[in-house]
Amino acid sequence: QVQLVESGGGLVQAGGSLRLSCAASERIFSVNSMGWYRQTPGAQRELVGTITRGGSTNYADSVKGRFTISGDTDKNTVDLRMSSLKPEDTAVYYCNTVAWLGRNYWGQGTQVTVSS
Repeated sequence: QVQLVESGGGLVQAGGSLRLSCAASERIFSVNSMGWYRQTPGAQRELVGTITRGGSTNYADSVKGRFTISGDTDKNTVDLRMSSLKPEDTAVYYCNTVAWLGRNYWGQGTQVTVSS
């Protein structure tokens, strides 16, 4: 079974930077988009940003100008560069892949904690 493996989470002070990475354990074909979501306790999972096969990116308003997504949908890899981090960015971050026929894949999540 294909897994998305995330890395790069951790603890950082407010104003700092982190980079998250995600890669598939096996090749996923016909990927339409890859992206990142995040979730805090008691809240719904929310979009952080996505990148399409064509390279178009989309970001949540709360992270625009601070976070950058890059990746290669053919190689099934996606990174999230986060800068100017705020305490409200603290969450578990999940990698996501949407492939042909709407097949959805999720990573196990990686914790990002921003201290004030």
